[in-house]
Amino acid sequence: MPQLLRRHSLTSLALVSLAFGVPVALAGTQVSPRALDGGALYPGSSITATGPTASTGVVGLAAAPAVTGPSGTTTGTTGATATGGPTPLSAALTMTVPGSVAQIMSDGYAAAPAQAPPAVQQAIWAGNQLIGLPYVYGGGHASFVASGYDCSGTVSYALYGGGLLDSPLDSSAFETWGLPGQGAWITVYTNPQHAFLEVAGIRLDTSTEGDPTGASGPRWRPLLASTTGFVARHPASY
Repeated sequence: MPQLLRRHSLTSLALVSLAFGVPVALAGTQVSPRALDGGALYPGSSITATGPTASTGVVGLAAAPAVTGPSGTTTGTTGATATGGPTPLSAALTMTVPGSVAQIMSDGYAAAPAQAPPAVQQAIWAGNQLIGLPYVYGGGHASFVASGYDCSGTVSYALYGGGLLDSPLDSSAFETWGLPGQGAWITVYTNPQHAFLEVAGIRLDTSTEGDPTGASGPRWRPLLASTTGFVARHPASY
């Protein structure tokens, strides 16, 4: 899986093109999902990358070359690619619902609330990219792109998608990240052993606690009745 292109490696011409929504071609690279204002590119932006690692289509955090045949099938109903790694963003992953509360859909994805700030919506859609991937201890720490994710790797990925985190953190590091207490939209609950994310009324977590489905790996789940034993942290402004 190609590494994400860092924002500062884009050429000035590419930056100007992205700012005005013009598709750009960067030879031999994958395109970063980060926008100039610190958020993720809005889903639906179509960018073509040329060269050995070319990919075309809707930009996601893990935009990857298209594959065909058995290796291009999906696992379950959630759309995680059988080849491993986050699912590229698509219309199914970027839904919205009216109001200010996110909704977990029957396929396991979450629909972002229409009234939420763009960064919050992007964090939810980034979380959608991980649904169906397995739990892997340490997954998502060496790189945001991985074949599986642990608890803090999952949280890190979603926050990165919203432009709220520059590099992955473990659960202990999250104890001093951001600001103390609950956020208006986003709260990370963490302790030295575990971390999970609450965003717009739903929970992104690898733990099955409080989830009647019992599904493993990164999933959208109902909020826990109690968060005793966890430190609450939130990003500024959210």
